[in-house]
Amino acid sequence: MEKRVLGTSDVTVSPIIMGLAPTVKTLWEDAKISKVVRTAFDAGISTFDTAESYGTEPILGQVLSKVRDKVVLATKISSENLAYNHVIEACESSLQKMNTDYIDIYQIHWPSGFSSAGKTNAEVIPAEETMTALNDLKKQGKIRAIGVCNFSRSQIAEATQYGRIDSLQISYSLFWRYAEKDLIPYCLQHEISVLAFSPLAQGLLTGKAKPGNQYPKTDYRSRNKLFLGDNYRRSQLALEQLRILAANQNISLSNLAIAWLIAQNSTCAIAGASNSEQVLSNVKAADINFSDSDLREIDVIGRIVTEHLDDSPIQWEALSAQDLILAKIQRAIQRIQKKLEKYH
Repeated sequence: MEKRVLGTSDVTVSPIIMGLAPTVKTLWEDAKISKVVRTAFDAGISTFDTAESYGTEPILGQVLSKVRDKVVLATKISSENLAYNHVIEACESSLQKMNTDYIDIYQIHWPSGFSSAGKTNAEVIPAEETMTALNDLKKQGKIRAIGVCNFSRSQIAEATQYGRIDSLQISYSLFWRYAEKDLIPYCLQHEISVLAFSPLAQGLLTGKAKPGNQYPKTDYRSRNKLFLGDNYRRSQLALEQLRILAANQNISLSNLAIAWLIAQNSTCAIAGASNSEQVLSNVKAADINFSDSDLREIDVIGRIVTEHLDDSPIQWEALSAQDLILAKIQRAIQRIQKKLEKYH
């Protein structure tokens, strides 16, 4: 698989990145995750993305330690750890967990003051303080490149006043293109690579979600705007047309969506997988070369969905306090069931 330079750094990444999201650790056995990681590496994926909050850093350290010089490890620091000393401590912890002397891409997971749940934290750490810590780690050789995730254009601009940012990780897919409004143009202008998570729009672009599907409130898809109301109906219409195009190319819908994404300027796709077969399927997208007319046709079909979305950058609607509690209970039950299965 080809390699691409990350921003202006000396880090080179694979266009398809293996993502190890927190749901992986919650629902799977470590042995299963390890097998998927090994399959990804053997198939040509060189770059692996995790976070200190995901719980999968130790697995990467265990599986990839013998090929450390051949892989790129990307992890993230949580928004509550952005004070100078906390950055240093979090980095040391991630280094230890991943059994490595350096982290290739060290990313701020969320801007200070925010979290994945959309909550505002009491303390906001100045960007200068966080970037000073990251710059010091870089000078010490403990990290090679600095990235940010879920930042707005103004937040990236502020951070770059105090140090070099080489990547932005953002939700981006054929059906969710908010980043194209001002984030991606800014990144192209300043040579910042785009690492796109949710490249298949939480599975919508696989075509497996059928018309009329209903999801429980604890399922993220029940809050994803693309799965709701008229947006979902338009998505199904677009998928019908994409299926025809994919069939003509003898590729899957997933391959089409990922290949379209990595064909965009300076963009790599962070694709997760629940088994080795999905990894091998994702890898095929790297070998697809669309013509300019193909890309234009796919673009037009995608806009059946995106042209009707609102201007909010947030793809997921917030859960109520009651639903949050229910979600935690159900995840706890899943973990207990998972442990009980070991004894049967």
